[in-house]
Amino acid sequence: QLVFVPLQHLNNKAMGGSASKPPPPQPKTPPPSPTFREPWRKISWSNKEEDLENVKNYQPGNPKVKQLRIMLYGPVGAGKSSFISSVNSMMIGRPGYSAAAGSTTNDTSFTKNYQTHKIQKEGRENFYPFVFNDIMGLEEGGGVRVEDIKLALQGRVSEGYTFNPVSALSETDPNYKSSPSVDDRVHLLVCVCSANASEIKEPVLQKMKEVREIANALGIPQVAIVTKIDEACGETEKSLKNIYHSKYVKKKMTDFSSRLGIPLNCIFPVKNYSSEISLDDDVDSLILSALRLMINFGDDFINKM
Repeated sequence: QLVFVPLQHLNNKAMGGSASKPPPPQPKTPPPSPTFREPWRKISWSNKEEDLENVKNYQPGNPKVKQLRIMLYGPVGAGKSSFISSVNSMMIGRPGYSAAAGSTTNDTSFTKNYQTHKIQKEGRENFYPFVFNDIMGLEEGGGVRVEDIKLALQGRVSEGYTFNPVSALSETDPNYKSSPSVDDRVHLLVCVCSANASEIKEPVLQKMKEVREIANALGIPQVAIVTKIDEACGETEKSLKNIYHSKYVKKKMTDFSSRLGIPLNCIFPVKNYSSEISLDDDVDSLILSALRLMINFGDDFINKM
């Protein structure tokens, strides 16, 4: 008589009567590092005083130009006014008030007028030979008109002019300058965007591209600054010195470069002063890194005028 023994029983007997053990768990692959081992851009964190002195000693290369004019534009809440105030604080060596800034949660621009911001040296009526122009932010269906930005680039907008989202400045308006001087013209255009903002809406992005094309036609050099970089990712929250090690920051800047057409080496991440009541060397170093090249590019332009 044949007796059938279950295969499992035979296997158990062959292995000493114990059940087979499951294979050991495979070690989990660690997640990729959020940082590069080497920084993808060099910055001199320890040369702040030397870099600051170079900026303070700047004089326009063209004797016909008394002041280098830098104009900022970008979406609402990007940090244009805050950047101007941060530069002012760094230059005077203490937190200072220059350009009034609105809340980043607002959907409408805080800045309404065409404003020139000067940075005071020691002593009254003594200013550094570079100025910043702040304009109304770009909005979907509103904000500053591209036509007005073109006029401002040409130096045709008077100080204090109130931007009208409905109609551009006309030649018959008393705020229109028919014969702008070389000092009235913009010598460098700066696009300002926030690192932690959601994607720029297509209508706003289109306006930004139009502004860029106008500046190109006028031969005006252009750079971009990416603000609120300390809020961009965990690595930059830990330390600003991680900025050029962060893979996220590089991707953010690369995406911005491809969408707007500004070369990566003309885009600078910065942190504006906001809640601080004293200056920070790392914050200053990033601002200085951007400001030095802004001045260099602008000076190259005025030397050709």
